[in-house]
Amino acid sequence: MSNNTKIIMHKLDDKKRITRLDRSGIASSIESLGLQFRQAWDEATKIVIPKSYRKIDTILINGMGGSALGGHIIEALYGEKLSVPIKVINSYVLPGFVDSRTLYIISSYSGTTEEPVSTFHAARKRRAKILLIGAGGTIAHYAKHYRVPAYIFKPQFNPSNQPRMGLGYSIAGQLAMLKRDGLLKVGNNEMKKVIDNVVGLHRKFGIKVPFRKNEAKKIAQKLYGKIPIIIGAGHLTQNAHVLANQINENSKVFSMYFVVPELNHHLMEGMRFPVTNKKQLHFLCIESSKYLKKVQKRFVITKKVLSKNSIHHSTYTATGATKLHQVFELLVFGSYMNFYMSMLYGIDPAPIPYVDYFKKQLAQ
Repeated sequence: MSNNTKIIMHKLDDKKRITRLDRSGIASSIESLGLQFRQAWDEATKIVIPKSYRKIDTILINGMGGSALGGHIIEALYGEKLSVPIKVINSYVLPGFVDSRTLYIISSYSGTTEEPVSTFHAARKRRAKILLIGAGGTIAHYAKHYRVPAYIFKPQFNPSNQPRMGLGYSIAGQLAMLKRDGLLKVGNNEMKKVIDNVVGLHRKFGIKVPFRKNEAKKIAQKLYGKIPIIIGAGHLTQNAHVLANQINENSKVFSMYFVVPELNHHLMEGMRFPVTNKKQLHFLCIESSKYLKKVQKRFVITKKVLSKNSIHHSTYTATGATKLHQVFELLVFGSYMNFYMSMLYGIDPAPIPYVDYFKKQLAQ
């Protein structure tokens, strides 16, 4: 190599720049995701839940934003294994079916989110079997005052203190509570392997891994300056949901998610117009060998349709050995990827000024 040849560092390999932009420590929260899972699993599997809580017909989870994502993940991953239906809502209002045979989980990272928290007394009147999960606030008060089973956690491994970056508490906490209630069979050894794998994924997607070897950085670069459309399916459906939400909040970028096979019945015809689609859209296909064979084939054909319409697309293929491994793998990959997008835009991913503005306006 000539002495005059300069090696140009990619922006996403510039640790000083990343540290300067990431003032609230979002990267540290991502790096601690495995520790969040471990803490929540160890603590929530010790919660005492009355045997009467097993006499249910429905599981209903109410949460907003990041506090709802854990429920969505569990619904996609275990919905077909549960003996009772599971549903996630984001609402001030309880569905009409809520009664004494409903397991009702109120999820609020802050413990004060007004929509789900405001339903607590209505759920008690209907004698629903209530579980609470949060970091304190009103949730903790209700748990103590009314003696309601709850997982009240100290988010010591979420230094950014952003609920959307504390998914380890929400997901592992709710998984553990459903296990304690006898509704899910998730072995401690299985979870230990998954958590150990999550810790190892930082050596694959972390900041220290250079751009040329880092798939999360490469895909972030491809999505930069575009409208990311995330496609998922099966057990990874809600990973697509999580990723679109995080892109909205962390990268400050408009993003949506769609699900195979549903999108094949309508979205394929929506590619032609406006003509700017060719320049603006970039589809990210989340694929897996664990999908049904028909679903895998649908991804192949979907990408052909996108190419016929000159729409750019990329693929991330989950490599985890089990569906549970893949769900957690996508959480790590997606968290890093949208963080890198915020770095490309040159912004601190933590502040959410318009969400804060909305809350202030609502409170007046």
